[in-house]
Amino acid sequence: MTNRRTPFSPRAAARRPLTRRSALLGGAGLMGLGLAACGSDTGSGEGGGGESGGGGGTITLGYIPSWTDGRSTAHLLDNRLTAMGYEVEHEQITEAGVLYAGLAQGDVDMFPSAWPEVTHASYMEEYGDSIEDLVAYYEGAVLNLSVPEYVDITSIDELAGQADRFGGRIVGIEPGAGLTEATQEKVIPGYGLDDFELVTSSTPAMITELENAIAAEEDIVVTLWTPFWAMPAYSMKALEDPEGHFGEAEALHHLGRQGFGEDFPDAAEWISQVTMTDEEFGSLEDMVVNQFEEGQEAEAVEKWLEENPDVLPPVEGE
Repeated sequence: MTNRRTPFSPRAAARRPLTRRSALLGGAGLMGLGLAACGSDTGSGEGGGGESGGGGGTITLGYIPSWTDGRSTAHLLDNRLTAMGYEVEHEQITEAGVLYAGLAQGDVDMFPSAWPEVTHASYMEEYGDSIEDLVAYYEGAVLNLSVPEYVDITSIDELAGQADRFGGRIVGIEPGAGLTEATQEKVIPGYGLDDFELVTSSTPAMITELENAIAAEEDIVVTLWTPFWAMPAYSMKALEDPEGHFGEAEALHHLGRQGFGEDFPDAAEWISQVTMTDEEFGSLEDMVVNQFEEGQEAEAVEKWLEENPDVLPPVEGE
């Protein structure tokens, strides 16, 4: 059993307290309300408000903290954008749909790690006209159902007829996640898993159930994805998807609100050059999530940059 932490609880960004807008964006009461009415701490009508030309102004990063690809890249971008002369704010949000709506309406300036091609395609259909695709920074992200390595199943189709073995449950994450939608609407009916219930709550809750099952060496099947630190940390086995119901592998993107490139041209130019390999991204996420304590994301990023000085484009003046 791994001794790694599960640092998932939503909290303020390490450098700055969460703003009033953070609480509003994360609230369930926002369903059906206009996010633009939430206002801004910076006095700008869109996100943090930019200044044309070189660095300056405030860039607001919106992300779901329990999805550690977004959390890790948000703090990495914070470091680099700060070095370019920007003030950076963090807005922690609880649901993907609320985040896409906030980005489209200008309540946040960037979504640091989005899955727009497959997983969040429905959100892009709804909001994509008001979103700028800044760069695909990582290739090869994949959704999956996974089991601990001791479970003698290798493919999703082998789950059919074995619901009792797994307590009749597939343990999922947030209800509004694209992974949840794909599992419920495509994978379960596509593989005849109607005797399973997809149980949704949150990524932290799923990790807790997974830890408990592994500690007792019980059979469990969960919704997961790669890249995600928990796959290697808990020695998880991604089940084959022979029918392709989870869709093709996709890229992870840095997305901006409409007008981002015009308001922050130097930041947009720098971001457009960012690419990371599987090894590079995995080392970043591991550093942020596992090697440093919760609340030390800034220090984790500094350490990662020291150890990986040539991964990102240079920042002028450094």
